Amino acid sequence: MFFLKNLRPYSPMQLKKNSYIFGRHPIIDAIQTGTSFEKIFLQQGIRGEYEKELRHLTKSNNIPVQIVPKEKLNRLTSANHQGVIGITSLIPFYQLDDILPFIYEKSETPLILILDGVTDIRNLGAIARSAEICGVHTIIIPKKGSAQINAEAIKSSAGALTKIPVCRVQSIDGALDTLELSGVTPFASNLGGKKMVFDCDFTQPTAIIMGAEGKGINREVLKRVENQFIIPQKGTTDSFNVSVATGIILYEALKQRIAF
Repeated sequence: MFFLKNLRPYSPMQLKKNSYIFGRHPIIDAIQTGTSFEKIFLQQGIRGEYEKELRHLTKSNNIPVQIVPKEKLNRLTSANHQGVIGITSLIPFYQLDDILPFIYEKSETPLILILDGVTDIRNLGAIARSAEICGVHTIIIPKKGSAQINAEAIKSSAGALTKIPVCRVQSIDGALDTLELSGVTPFASNLGGKKMVFDCDFTQPTAIIMGAEGKGINREVLKRVENQFIIPQKGTTDSFNVSVATGIILYEALKQRIAF
């Protein structure tokens, strides 16, 4: 598995719990110097130049912002938080625009996994474990509506989340625009698909989209993906668990690429 220039994987032994950064200037400084955040809490009612600057920086870096009452911030710390607290991330988040050229520079064929709203921490961890084993170059998650990458998720992944780059994006739709411009073909796992998973050509630059537990892939995302497939099944249970299904699909991709 590769890593971007000047960035090294974390050792699971070095991981600590998510920590807090609070105060207006410390939060801005941390974002500008590249600190990864899971989320930033902003106190209700804060307006003006600070809010504008914070909104601009968080949008540029795909950091979720949640508006909360002062009481919530006070429960997180007794210090003078100045109306803003950030929860740092245990892993770095990468930009998709940086990842794609790096893959091609290494003369490798992109294999990318997109998780459209997977919210269960253990599913996320299990998926990352399969992804790392099967040679996925990066996992893409949306800024909103995705499981937090915390210590439990990393443990569930057997450390894979510290080895495989994760891109957090503003929207899946925007990520697909970037991928298609880079020559990557999207495939969607969908119960309404017309072909079997083993009939898909995963030897080409590929992005595999997996949907949320229960809801599946967002309808607007499905509308733009021509290559939709199913995993054949014999029993009467509705479908495979998303982590199991992802493992099956990624192993098929690995098998094709080894054969190719």
